[in-house]
Amino acid sequence: MPATAPKLLIADDHDLVRETLTGYLADAGGIEIKQAQCLDSALEQIRKHGPFDLVLLDFTMPGMTLPDGLSQALALNAPGPVALISGTASDAMGRRALDCGAAGFLPKTMAPDALLSAIRSIMSGGTHAPEAVMQADARDMPHDSLTPRERDVLERLCEAKSNKEIARDLNVQEVTIKLHVKTLSRKLNARNRTHVAMLARDMNLI
Repeated sequence: MPATAPKLLIADDHDLVRETLTGYLADAGGIEIKQAQCLDSALEQIRKHGPFDLVLLDFTMPGMTLPDGLSQALALNAPGPVALISGTASDAMGRRALDCGAAGFLPKTMAPDALLSAIRSIMSGGTHAPEAVMQADARDMPHDSLTPRERDVLERLCEAKSNKEIARDLNVQEVTIKLHVKTLSRKLNARNRTHVAMLARDMNLI
């Protein structure tokens, strides 16, 4: 590979996603690729091999937060860009990422050729995000849609308490807490209770 080949760092905690993306981009040719599984390992890769022509961070991998995680990557990789990739984040979260300095927000649902085109565009100094993300209002977050009781539950989820412990704290039945967790997952577009807590911290809901 030529010494001038652009350098890309892909950081994602899902091995299948990371390896598939790496394989596709390697087959496309012309890009030198490094991998990481979490924010800490991504930062270490940047220290050792950066700056990269693009650092691509999974939005929900361990250690990744807005704005802190993104800011750390941006500072270390300067003047190179940092973009986020996600399969779950809302348009408003994508807009917030752009406002925090991300050069792009790439859904994992993108077609492979479109993803490659977006990556090359960002490496060349451009930005990329779906139109819905570009038009979203970062203030359009679920803060105001949470009830006081949902906030009580959310606070305790972020303390890593179990449903049983939360039910005891709030003097309600455990089944009620399960329903609240389900509602919080829907409102925050989260995969599970751990993801709820992670997103809540990112959105400064607690």
